[in-house]
Amino acid sequence: MGPVAGRRRRQARRGPAPLQIEAQAVFRITDDPQPVLDAMRPTLALYIGGMGAKGRNFYNDLVRRYGFEAEAEKIQDLYLAGKKQEAEAAVPDELLRSISLIGPESHVRERIAAYREAGVTTLTITPAGATRDERAGVVEQFRAVVDRS
Repeated sequence: MGPVAGRRRRQARRGPAPLQIEAQAVFRITDDPQPVLDAMRPTLALYIGGMGAKGRNFYNDLVRRYGFEAEAEKIQDLYLAGKKQEAEAAVPDELLRSISLIGPESHVRERIAAYREAGVTTLTITPAGATRDERAGVVEQFRAVVDRS
């Protein structure tokens, strides 16, 4: 038996590695979350409304499963009709807040704890910021919040 076969046999006896669950969210600590949430609208409108044909859009289907059926349909109808700004405006604040880590530190800490309780083992963030230096500072904010959690 060669070294590769021996290693595979040992791995098989140990069983599979524990399942890892990853989640992703836009992150920013701020006492004024609305401008940061609003900056997410164009991207979400594109994904919910424009990433595929009617009935063949993974992101639209996902948002529907999140409980935003009517909103997803409206966003897609507007986006496919070329009314992108109206589609952006139709993205519900509740959806923006539920899929992001944006707001005061206490709110963000509660959301991180909810991810942890749901079994998330890796949390990947997109730092919200206009410049590279600003985004680097946001990453440091995240590190500090996680270190205190």
